[in-house]
Amino acid sequence: MGDSVRTIRPGACLLVAMLLGGCGEDSHEPVSTRLIADAVIHDGSGSAPFEGDLRFDTNTGRIVELGDLDVAAGEPVIEANGLVLAPGFIDSHSHHVEEAAQFRGMPGLLSQGVTTAVTGMDGFSFTGTVAEFNSAFERDPTAINVAAFSAHNTIRTDILGDDFRRPADTAEIEAMVALIVADMEAGALGISTGLEYEPGIYASTEEVIELARAAAAFGGIYHSHVRDEDDRFVDAVDEILRIGREAGIPVHLTHIKLADRLAWGTVSEILARFDAARADGIDITADIYPYERWASNIAILFPDRDFTSRAAAEFTFERTAVPGDILLSEYPPDPELAGMTVDAIANFWDRDALDTLLALAQAADAWERETGQDSQIIVKSMVESDIVEFLQWPFMSICSDGWHGGHPRGYGAFPRVLGRYVRDLEALSLAEAVYRMTALSAETLGIRERGRLVPGNFADLVLFDPDTITDHATMQDPMALSTGVEMVWVNGQLAFRDGTPTGAFAGQVIRRAE
Repeated sequence: MGDSVRTIRPGACLLVAMLLGGCGEDSHEPVSTRLIADAVIHDGSGSAPFEGDLRFDTNTGRIVELGDLDVAAGEPVIEANGLVLAPGFIDSHSHHVEEAAQFRGMPGLLSQGVTTAVTGMDGFSFTGTVAEFNSAFERDPTAINVAAFSAHNTIRTDILGDDFRRPADTAEIEAMVALIVADMEAGALGISTGLEYEPGIYASTEEVIELARAAAAFGGIYHSHVRDEDDRFVDAVDEILRIGREAGIPVHLTHIKLADRLAWGTVSEILARFDAARADGIDITADIYPYERWASNIAILFPDRDFTSRAAAEFTFERTAVPGDILLSEYPPDPELAGMTVDAIANFWDRDALDTLLALAQAADAWERETGQDSQIIVKSMVESDIVEFLQWPFMSICSDGWHGGHPRGYGAFPRVLGRYVRDLEALSLAEAVYRMTALSAETLGIRERGRLVPGNFADLVLFDPDTITDHATMQDPMALSTGVEMVWVNGQLAFRDGTPTGAFAGQVIRRAE
């Protein structure tokens, strides 16, 4: 689908002639280049923006040149009228592609300006091996690019089966290493873990180090939902730093948060540990989504997986969240309870909130064991001052950790950073925020030829209004599209305009840079 020409520059060809591909006596063949004119260009480097034009080629899908450019004969012009032109945003932790069959056009990501999503997160793959995923995507691409990680939890299940509630033995670790090597050979960015989930929760640090070494041998990174994000978070940080040191691999702590009330206000201490580790040669980075609520399965409230533990339930209410801030977003054992808080359910059942949480968790565990279906919760247990301080760390990129529905982060994370944290709170400059969403993510993940507006890179582009870009997704309407993004191109093809996907499915598989 071709680009729409919004305004013709003085001296350019007539609109009809341009749409037909001809302009001037010597031009009869359609041209493959497009010129985005009069934009405020944020090139992804974090440097100050500049006013100018950008030319890209729809045949090669690449950027041709930037600067003060003349219109070529027969070349369609997209007049930016002073809007911001930036590299397409990279979502360094996404679950959107898991529902690609239903949402092939990826409206929730494109309306945010996201052109690349990273999958295989939290140690889980929904399509088997990386080679199988890549082949399936190339047969049936979506509107955005995708890159995959080798997924520890999925691999651990493949090798240990139902007997996973224990450390793996040497032979099992070797078998897992072989699967990771195969994924890396297929272009995986590295290995991802979700050590707060089953079966990864039962893996020893030594097991993870051995698997990380396999990814390190290919130049991959270690991307982790760490073992704990509340009262044991410091221990989890120490573990990821140990993995980076002993495996000799860059480590990335995903969707960083302080979800323990007693830890609120201690961001500087965490960042000091990161900075000391970096000074010591450990390449530690992180990403964050800009919300005070997190989403996961209900089992995560019981670290020892004892769903009869009153102490664990009491701890949740004391340190994590009060009953009114724990919402059931999906509850297969009784779908009518979805959308209700623990507090509301307790009132409905006329029971104590603590007993209610235990009953909900026990029923969810029984249902999951029988059917494989999780029960999902959304919990408010972070504070905005911590989010701001994390955002300002130089090695912090942006993610959504989102999907289609459930938590508003899936449809609003990137505009929320640009609207609330850049425009309203001035916690970051626009140039710095764009860098966190583009080049920093590409550099961290090992993605080449994307994330910067330079000649030769792929033409993943977003044109947006920094004065109006806004997220609209809420707890009540988590799939409300963001506004302020005018146009998005993926590999040189127009993927989004006028608030909707165009129907172009130009996404490509991105493999680890060699």
